Amino acid sequence: MGETKRKRGRKPKPATDEETASQDYSTASKNDAVPLPATTIDSDSQGRRRGRPKKIKVASPERRSSRLADLNGDCAVEPPLMTKWEGAVKVVPSMDAVVKVFCVHTEPNFSLPWQRKRQYSSSSSGFIVGGRRVLTNAHSVEHHTQVKLKKRGSDTKYLATVLAIGTECDIAMLTVSDDEFWEGVSPVEFGDLPALQDAVTVVGYPIGGDTISVTSGVVSRMEILSYVHGSTELLGLQIDAAINSGNSGGPAFNDKGKCVGIAFQSLKHEDVENIGYVIPTPVILHFIQDYEKNGAYTGFPILGVEWQKMENPDLRMSMGMGPDQKGVRIRRIEPTAPESHVLKPSDVILSFDGVNIANDGTVPFRHGERIGFSYLVSQKYTGDRALVKVFRNSQILEFNIKLATHKRLVPAHIKGRPPSYYIIAGFVFTAVSVPYLRSEYGKDYEFDAPVKLLDKHLHSMAQSVDEQLLVVSQVLVSDINIGYEEIVNTQVLSFNGKPVKNLKSLATMVESCDDEFLKFDLEYQQIVVLKTSTAKAATLDILTTHCIPSAMSDDLKT
Repeated sequence: MGETKRKRGRKPKPATDEETASQDYSTASKNDAVPLPATTIDSDSQGRRRGRPKKIKVASPERRSSRLADLNGDCAVEPPLMTKWEGAVKVVPSMDAVVKVFCVHTEPNFSLPWQRKRQYSSSSSGFIVGGRRVLTNAHSVEHHTQVKLKKRGSDTKYLATVLAIGTECDIAMLTVSDDEFWEGVSPVEFGDLPALQDAVTVVGYPIGGDTISVTSGVVSRMEILSYVHGSTELLGLQIDAAINSGNSGGPAFNDKGKCVGIAFQSLKHEDVENIGYVIPTPVILHFIQDYEKNGAYTGFPILGVEWQKMENPDLRMSMGMGPDQKGVRIRRIEPTAPESHVLKPSDVILSFDGVNIANDGTVPFRHGERIGFSYLVSQKYTGDRALVKVFRNSQILEFNIKLATHKRLVPAHIKGRPPSYYIIAGFVFTAVSVPYLRSEYGKDYEFDAPVKLLDKHLHSMAQSVDEQLLVVSQVLVSDINIGYEEIVNTQVLSFNGKPVKNLKSLATMVESCDDEFLKFDLEYQQIVVLKTSTAKAATLDILTTHCIPSAMSDDLKT
């Protein structure tokens, strides 16, 4: 009668607070090395029970430590927890070399080129490399007036000096003169180019907090990418780790703690998610070695040609190519290229530096991979030579080509210099650049800018290294320019019948003009005619009215 009723099985013993907390900490260390906060866990996850499941509270680390101290004295310690926490912190050995970059920018005002815009601040990431140098993104310190660095765990910001800015590859090199900054920090070591599906960890200081952040993913693609900041195409890595604002300039580590790239941009689109891009080590080392070799950044060279694929068999047959011959056909040659007189349109490039080029313009890269042959060109330095084999008139010829940087008619950057301008009789003349178009028409300038300017930007080639595309950006209204007020962003073709080569030549011709009239031929068959003596006299009054310090920028005075 008094016996207890026999149970079907042994009832599972509820887990103690310490066991549950230990389990939770082991899970946290496997994830982001962050302890879980106090929460409520359904015990049904521990074992199936009948009836209403019992809930077990997990004590916070502070409460658990105090309870152990009450039981065992003041010297109570929990060694397993400390060991796991320390091990979790050391997942990325070079994390202490990652710094936060604070920059104050003062951008030029392209609409009023004699002024600058209101300054603003930004923060990004960077990391310490050998030689007392720090790498970050070029767009992180663009138009900088002050740059400061802060190490992990420090409350001190150190003034930094910008040594070099590589606009094409979106990398900048900094240094700090204060010796205290370099104490106790080991520089980051670079690793080899990762393979597809290799794990990568991106470390930086993105938005959402002030402390260091770690995101992980894998290498999902490797190809020639479009670098948004530099308007160039170089080798790049695509990863599925989150890269947010502030991550720019932070290193990407492999599973051995070696740096395999620099985070620099991400793809934001409603149809995609978690697509980030990393500058790989070949591009980084090219930038560093270029600086060490020349004492300054000289850029990535180009071959100086536009080419066409030769995948159509009839096209290859019409060119006289054999069935075993492959290559790409030259469409146009940059007139500013050093060896523009050597190569000719309709030449077929068969190989570059001994590497055969396929009909689609690719070359062997790694096992099972191919890549655009521009990768081979980008591995060279400005002024280097390369052996190019071409097929011309059923003959195979070899040329030792000198490589140089790209000279665009509409440059992608003004490289930190203030924009040039010249003013006469209220007409503001300036040179067109991509930042100018973006300032005038916004980020969608490729849709909103005048068609004539876009055609020049996308398809025209500079005929000489100092050629510029000039426009009348605006007309500062005055009595002398009545009737011309609506002229905005219109290209200047010639002055008094002479072609205009660049802004400096225009300013020289106008200032030295002794003719009775100043005549400017503009796009769309427009002309501007002003009396010389009246125009020059009115210029000073217009400058005073608009508080403009000078009729021309400083670079035109030299």
